[in-house]
Amino acid sequence: MDVKVVIPARYGSSRLPGKPLLMLLGKPVIWHVVERCKEAGIDRDNIFVATDDQRIIEALKDYDINVVLTSLSHQSGTDRINEVAAIESWSDEVVVLNVQGDEPMIPFSLIQNITAFTLANPHYQITTAVVPLTNQDDFTNSNVVKAILGNHGRAIYFTRSPAPMNRDNPNDLSLAKRHIGIYAYRVSALKQFCSYSEDELEHYEKLEQLRALSHGMTIGATVFNGIVPHGIDTIDDFNNIKKIMKENNN
Repeated sequence: MDVKVVIPARYGSSRLPGKPLLMLLGKPVIWHVVERCKEAGIDRDNIFVATDDQRIIEALKDYDINVVLTSLSHQSGTDRINEVAAIESWSDEVVVLNVQGDEPMIPFSLIQNITAFTLANPHYQITTAVVPLTNQDDFTNSNVVKAILGNHGRAIYFTRSPAPMNRDNPNDLSLAKRHIGIYAYRVSALKQFCSYSEDELEHYEKLEQLRALSHGMTIGATVFNGIVPHGIDTIDDFNNIKKIMKENNN
């Protein structure tokens, strides 16, 4: 089965402009994400960075990375990935992984996990990943997205609210899962998703995956039991990851 990886990389982040090109251990953040994908066994020729800014293209010329210039008008990374699939003329059966461009410490085993889950469960139009949620502060934190799963990893809902809630024991987190922002889909499902406009639930929770569920698309989630470090949203995140990577490199 043909598997591609597309890494959306916007230069104009509102909270941290230019973050794909911030330097970690002498290399840009986006370079580290590409390396994690290669460590997962994805061939370099099947890894693409999708950007809307010429500065990212210029900066990556020396790193032997496939970079595709996409439209400035996209509202989401998924739309950007859909354009890459069209530019590259990928067939409907090609599996595309959407790996966030601001997660230089994403475990390569997570990428392997979702790839295997996707190939083993073709009945799901979209697949994603979750980790067990064991901290009450995270459970009640609206910035931590919770996934509610049914049988066989079927995603029923995603929410910023604390859910699912054990009515009789609110401290019970045995079914609580934190959503990880990595996705996989065949090109046919990618096209279908991008044909829909933002709906009320998506706008309400500010969660793009609710668009798929609202329109009846099926989402499956693999449970990853490893540690998934936080991505880079702010300068504090960047400095923290920079410190960790320096320590790990010594």
